[in-house]
Amino acid sequence: MKNIYFIIIALLILHSSCQNPNEAKLNFNSNWKFKLLDDADSESSLFKSDYNDSDWENVSLPHTAHLEPLVVNDQWQGTCWYRKTFEVPETKGKQIFIELEAAMNHSKIWVNGELLTVHQGGYLPVVIDVTKYVRKGKSNLIAVRLNNTDNAITGPKPLAKLDFNMYGGLYRNAWLITKKKVHISHPILADKVAGGGIFITTPEVSSDRSSVNIKTHINNESYHDKEVALEHVISFNGEKIQTQFASSQSIGSKKSVEFVEQFCIEEPALWSPDEPNLYTVHTKVLIAGNIVDEEINRFGIRKFEFKENRLYINGVETYLRGVNRHQEYPFIGYALSDNAQFRDAKKIKDAGFNCIRLSHYPHSSAFMDACDELGLITIDAILGWQYYLDSDSFREYCYRSATELVRRDRNHPSVLSWEVSLNETKMPVFFMQKLHNIVHAEYPSALTYSCGWMNDVYDIYFQARQHRIMHHYDSIQAKPYFVSEYGDWEYHSKNPGLNQHQFNDIMRAEKSSRQLRGDGEKRMLQQATNWQEAYNDNLATAAFGDGYWVMYDYNRGYHDNIESSGVMDIFRLPKFGFSFYQSQRDVSDTIILDIASYWNEESPLDLKVYSNCDEVALYLNNELIAKQLPDADSITKNLNHPPFTFNLGAFKPGVLRAEGYLTEQKVADNIVQTPGKATALKIWVDESGKAPQANLNDVVFLYVAAVDANGTIVPNFEGELHIDTNADVKVLNVGPIICEAGIATALVRVGDESGEVSIDAMLNNLRADFAFEIKE
Repeated sequence: MKNIYFIIIALLILHSSCQNPNEAKLNFNSNWKFKLLDDADSESSLFKSDYNDSDWENVSLPHTAHLEPLVVNDQWQGTCWYRKTFEVPETKGKQIFIELEAAMNHSKIWVNGELLTVHQGGYLPVVIDVTKYVRKGKSNLIAVRLNNTDNAITGPKPLAKLDFNMYGGLYRNAWLITKKKVHISHPILADKVAGGGIFITTPEVSSDRSSVNIKTHINNESYHDKEVALEHVISFNGEKIQTQFASSQSIGSKKSVEFVEQFCIEEPALWSPDEPNLYTVHTKVLIAGNIVDEEINRFGIRKFEFKENRLYINGVETYLRGVNRHQEYPFIGYALSDNAQFRDAKKIKDAGFNCIRLSHYPHSSAFMDACDELGLITIDAILGWQYYLDSDSFREYCYRSATELVRRDRNHPSVLSWEVSLNETKMPVFFMQKLHNIVHAEYPSALTYSCGWMNDVYDIYFQARQHRIMHHYDSIQAKPYFVSEYGDWEYHSKNPGLNQHQFNDIMRAEKSSRQLRGDGEKRMLQQATNWQEAYNDNLATAAFGDGYWVMYDYNRGYHDNIESSGVMDIFRLPKFGFSFYQSQRDVSDTIILDIASYWNEESPLDLKVYSNCDEVALYLNNELIAKQLPDADSITKNLNHPPFTFNLGAFKPGVLRAEGYLTEQKVADNIVQTPGKATALKIWVDESGKAPQANLNDVVFLYVAAVDANGTIVPNFEGELHIDTNADVKVLNVGPIICEAGIATALVRVGDESGEVSIDAMLNNLRADFAFEIKE
């Protein structure tokens, strides 16, 4: 009888593996109607099916409520509406959900005229069970009213003094999710602590043998008890390595259960910044051998632990060389495609960083996925900056945000810690304690870490360098310590930065870390020197890592200039300091050799070469200037790879050539040539690991540079770019497209058509054709 039983079970499992998926998660991004409406406009009819929206704009998500100019100092705030008609499949025996990944900031959502939710907050998902409100086989309507004006409940402080922009719109993806009555629940909707969905942890980690724990929450929304079984198929690099079966459980009508399965993987491929190995688990929910629901999740096997306040990843001590990021693009604000999110993460990795602090709010799931894939450790944060409201409503909003943040991102191996703190905000201890407790309740593990900017309660102390040096705080802490920000504010103002809209004792602009690419070589080199000095100083503290402020230039909302302390500018073009951070990488990773100069009459004669080589030789017009070791002074002594400074004495036009040496062997060279007269255009598209793609509302940067006869970019070239194309692309720039340091940048949105796109570009009297491919 035992043998017959096992044969039957095996046949049922084989049968189930041949079934089509029963869960449908459909992209809900296309065919929306959109309109900006004043608060005075009545909403009494806008959510109704018979309302005439024929004159509204047709849009796809991700979408910004308002295109802004390059410098945003009067950002649009107000009310906007989205409407979409849609059909659902046969709904008998099905549960229907709609998920908006983000809706900025206060939202009201109707389905077929019924108000289903009023939601506060613009950075975490809005998930609605619409099963009772949709009509099978008929047209349905969803209407969304958004308002992004200053909000006391969600904070942070008002836009007029916020120092970053929150923009507006349905700026991430939307999904229509169809499930059977017995299904894996959505974690955002679960009412049990640490509950909902699929929760994957790795309790024991070693290179020999690691354990994996999978908790799966199953709802039974039917009117009958159900006997439910579970199957997990684990794969690595596309190959199945293990199948795990869970004992079946009976789930009562309108009840739910949790399946908890633990299994071991022999000789696992561990996840780390250097080797971001990812596994997948395909979870199947079975009734009588038939698949009724399934999900595929990725996970990484890794262990973050602290020993004497130093960070060890899988037993290896690791310093986190990190950076902060705002999720803003020019013109479209937050409305980045998933591909654009990946490109941002790829540039951060390419710059030599292994960590990113997600300041000061939850970033997109697509960005988190990219960090998992690329090996970028993340500090995941709730919204919070220089604002606390002593009210139960505000505190409950923060508690809910912390809960939902952990549930959304708990399976990402990249997450080191949860910044459930209101940055640079005085908070009561009971409030911090509750947020800290939420983290540990929602992610119950001894190796779970909360973090915050106050040295109370939280597991990890986050401290900005300007707070340490301006208030003479002691950096030696009784808990792990991370330099949350450095390299910007301490070179900009002599106040600690807690009210950045109230500048005082501002330093001279040329000494600041806030320098645009167009400010020239000298000031970009000063910027890079500031970063070097501050980073060198961080390495002398007890910190296990740090986060430079900031990766990309961004808008401040109320200023007439862009916050320009970025390693790259707002168009994702590198400044000289980009090479400094690259040069801190180990040579086993990659060899870096870069001359930080345009080499023209305005170039500084103390020339910097950023490299991780042992020695560098510099030639001018094939004459050796010097072959030397890296700099050795007070701002280099803690660096793994100090820069090389060469004194050239006088400017002589021609070709600079640097040669890099490791153990006396030449391993790299780099050439910079004095630019001549601009004679042509060089055009390229920023792919950064993801080619432009149709049907995603993808956005890419198109760069047009003026070059001389040798192909050298002419940095002092000035002009206005004009672009013509008949393809399914749209230039999103607001206002003229002006050259900066010889390069003009267009932000281009890709439409629904794949294939080759032809561009006709004109910059002053220079003209060029260019073509690039849009993949399906």
